[in-house]
Amino acid sequence: MAKTLTSEKLKKQALKREKEIKKWEKEKQRPKKSFYFAYLVFIITLIYGTDEIASTIGTLMKTEIANDLLSKFGESSIGVLDILSILVVPFQAIGLLYRPLADRWGRKKFLIINTFGMSLALLVIFLSNNLLLYFVGTALVQFFIPHDMQAVYIQECAPAKHRAKIYSVVKSVATLAIFIIPYLRRTFMPDTDLSGWRYVYVIPAALALAVAVIAMLCVRESDVFLKNRIRVLQEGEDTQKPKKESDEGGFINAFKYCFKNKQLLWVMVAGGFLMFGMLITQYYETIMNYGFAQEHIANGMPVEEALSLAVGSVSNALLLFSVGSAVMQFIPGFIADRFGRKTTVIVMSVVMLVTYLLFYFGSRSAWNEYLVGLFCGAAVGAYWATGDMITLMCSESAPTGIRVSVATVRPIITGVIYAFSMLTVLILSNVLGDAAIGMICLATVVPGMVAGIVILLLKAKETKGVELDR
Repeated sequence: MAKTLTSEKLKKQALKREKEIKKWEKEKQRPKKSFYFAYLVFIITLIYGTDEIASTIGTLMKTEIANDLLSKFGESSIGVLDILSILVVPFQAIGLLYRPLADRWGRKKFLIINTFGMSLALLVIFLSNNLLLYFVGTALVQFFIPHDMQAVYIQECAPAKHRAKIYSVVKSVATLAIFIIPYLRRTFMPDTDLSGWRYVYVIPAALALAVAVIAMLCVRESDVFLKNRIRVLQEGEDTQKPKKESDEGGFINAFKYCFKNKQLLWVMVAGGFLMFGMLITQYYETIMNYGFAQEHIANGMPVEEALSLAVGSVSNALLLFSVGSAVMQFIPGFIADRFGRKTTVIVMSVVMLVTYLLFYFGSRSAWNEYLVGLFCGAAVGAYWATGDMITLMCSESAPTGIRVSVATVRPIITGVIYAFSMLTVLILSNVLGDAAIGMICLATVVPGMVAGIVILLLKAKETKGVELDR
């Protein structure tokens, strides 16, 4: 009886594999137009732009959201929203069960689902009139944004010798989409009226929905995924042949694989310390607000009134934020394809620290608002360029069958290390006040990034030129 059941089970598994092979073979054989890669890059750029808006909008609106949603409780501290951002971490953890499915079910499904999800998240925040609903929207944002399936598409579809350049150009153009946020700020939040912050969310929500529909109709499955998935299924028909660990996706298997593969592990550890630079991406709007308000505060004006007067200056500065960020994300791909990923990490880390100091002291010294915004965007863009190189090195170090699952493990390893920097800022900002966040960030970021660069240089191998079709 047991043998019969086993035989029946094997037959069902074989039929299931055969059906899936036929499905992927059909997808693989679909005719591909000669210009397909060009419009794929165009669509991916639109999706990346949506992702950039959803990732950035909360930071650009942090001060106004805190003043609005928390004013009824007699509290407007940025630290309260920071605590709220920590509470959404469990929703990122839930995503761990969802993200690795792309290694089995394909890239396209999740590219579309994530883009729809970002649209929904922004719409919920637009509708929020209390802290609870805002929390729900923020939790949805944090669930969908880290998936980055658009990055996987570029990494798997671009030629190896041009991979970093194409990735940087796409990311750079997508970053320009951030321009829509300060434009909408000026439209819906004129002068000192902060009540229109919700309307800044509704147009990006509609754009995300439109982009998701375009992707659903026009994007094909990744060829690298198709080739690897068909191979894995065909090899699975041989029950005597042991399965490769690198062919088995899923969070648990990827977690074990990362700790066995020292290259991946050290790249992730280095990325965790380099991730200290993310503090700048979390607080730059607040730093500029207090910087531009500094002169009013020094003259005896109440802090809340001074911050309200600074809104116009911040909005003007942010008009050039996306330009500075885009330039810094355009450059690294050319450096990486010529001199290597590790060299690029060092160069962009130094650029980030220098431009951060320029925008920090510039905002406090009454420099031209647009110039301050340009430096601010350059600092943030340089950080993301550094993070993108770490992401690329992880992808180039991981086999196709487990690549997205490995990308799920990476935020855990880097996040555990980054948590120390967040905790440091959270404690010190509540002790010293929000006005001190600029110097608190600098004092935390520098040692972390230096440690990350040293680990990367000593422990990780260069991945330039690696073929991902494996």
